Amino acid sequence: MEKASLIGIALGVSALVGGTLLEGGNITFILQPAAALIVFGGTIGATLLSFTLRDVLLALGSLKEVFFKNETRAYNVWINQIVSLAHLSRKKGLVTLEPHLMDINDPFFRKTLSLAIDGISPRLLRETLEEENMTFEDVRLRQSRVFETAGGFAPTIGIIGAVIGLIQVMQNLSEPAKLGQGIAVAFVATVYGVGVANLLLLPISKKLKNSLMKEIKFRTMIVEAVIGIQSGINPHYLKEKLLAFVEK
Repeated sequence: MEKASLIGIALGVSALVGGTLLEGGNITFILQPAAALIVFGGTIGATLLSFTLRDVLLALGSLKEVFFKNETRAYNVWINQIVSLAHLSRKKGLVTLEPHLMDINDPFFRKTLSLAIDGISPRLLRETLEEENMTFEDVRLRQSRVFETAGGFAPTIGIIGAVIGLIQVMQNLSEPAKLGQGIAVAFVATVYGVGVANLLLLPISKKLKNSLMKEIKFRTMIVEAVIGIQSGINPHYLKEKLLAFVEK
């Protein structure tokens, strides 16, 4: 599990609940079904209107990257494996790496090395993979923008909920017993909209973008590594080149 994500959500929610209790409020007061329906239903509807269903479903699937660590990005482990393959390639030729393809867990690395073994030129290999990475980045950015867009809609929908609540208040001025419910919906809808945007949707979007940048960096390293193996670069120099991708 990604501890930072879990701690962040827990801390944010706890701060809101704790602050409410310290002010002497009742936590059940902010549980307003009408406000929740307006804000969450309206936000989901506006987001679905902004994107295709496929984009939204892919965005929901990407949540695993927010709450679960990607253990396959241990750069030192990958670099050691690459250097080992580079030594083998220099001694016995690039084709001898084919039996080792199934030992590579990362699909992109496996595909890149397979293309090199098949004899594609380094220039064409780089162009092909750069185009693939651009497409990959575009798809992943759309996923993050789903949450970013929802985070933009939520506060506005919250304001709409507040206005609806105030309209109810104005319609029931002659019935004081109903005024409290209308005022509650008005203010709670705003809290829901602003809260879900700033504590959940926008941070998720940011984290997905950060994850994407790390993935693109890893893919760039793999391309350089395979082209280095294909070109017969000294494994020692290749390792030093790849270590430049490792965060100090």
